[in-house]
Amino acid sequence: MAKVVFYEKPGCKNNTKQKVLLTAAGHELETYDIRTYAWTPDALRSFFGNRPISDWFNKAAPSIKSGEVVPDKIDADTAIKLMIQDPLLIRRPLIQVGERREVGFDVDSINAWIGLEPVDDSQRAVSAELMRQDLQGCAHGHEHNHNHAEGKCKH
Repeated sequence: MAKVVFYEKPGCKNNTKQKVLLTAAGHELETYDIRTYAWTPDALRSFFGNRPISDWFNKAAPSIKSGEVVPDKIDADTAIKLMIQDPLLIRRPLIQVGERREVGFDVDSINAWIGLEPVDDSQRAVSAELMRQDLQGCAHGHEHNHNHAEGKCKH
């Protein structure tokens, strides 16, 4: 089992499901609110590796949906500055185990990395159901229209 540092938006439905999978697999979670964490450019950048810049972004963020921020037209330094100013732009979750850092929650990748098999048989059905779901991005899809910025979005 691993100690998993998990940066989330509290109340996000998919982040909640992701944490259920991780804890059912016996991992110890240390959670942080991605919106209030004191990000430095280097610390934030370390989660994105060689991914394309557009993959760093939460596609459901209000400023992306409005067209104010266009990830495909932004360089790395600008992306990091914008994300520090508006953490809702950061794709969730950010995960760290040891020195390795990742962004997003691709079930197959996470399972291969630290394992997602439940340690308790009573969690098998729940874990199996969650592993079949798309746990990336916003649980409401990209067409919902409620206010993330003011905390009214309950996911």
